[in-house]
Amino acid sequence: MTFSISVQTQDFDVGREYAELIAGDTAAGAVVFFVGRVRDLNNARDVTSMSLEHYPGMTEKILQQIMDETKTRWDLIAAHIVHRVGELQMGDQIVFVGVTSAHREHAFQAAEFLMDYLKTRAPFWKKESTKTGEVTWVDAKEGDEVRARRWYTDQQ
Repeated sequence: MTFSISVQTQDFDVGREYAELIAGDTAAGAVVFFVGRVRDLNNARDVTSMSLEHYPGMTEKILQQIMDETKTRWDLIAAHIVHRVGELQMGDQIVFVGVTSAHREHAFQAAEFLMDYLKTRAPFWKKESTKTGEVTWVDAKEGDEVRARRWYTDQQ
């Protein structure tokens, strides 16, 4: 079982992340992964770039807590989180979440849980630059909060 977390400035290779996630594993019948990217439009604003900030040490600690909770809720074989920080441009990759399990239900749910909690509980601060030059700090969206709240009452 491998569970890993990486907070980094450099880009990641999805194929390599997938290969590392399943390396030496013949028990996983399900592999689910998600890649988040910088998009050009957010809340009706034309986004040109994004800056992600964090507190080293604190961020990894919170991500580890999220990972630990994920492992207690679902029967997983492996999980991997890569989250970028720093200056990112439109189309750049931000996050990779990969999960393996013997069965798809656990893999899908765990991946969703990880993304919901990354969006609402992980200490990353996002600043967007727009075509008009304004810079906007971005909070979690209400829809993200609603999605995350469903995990408080779900029984696994």
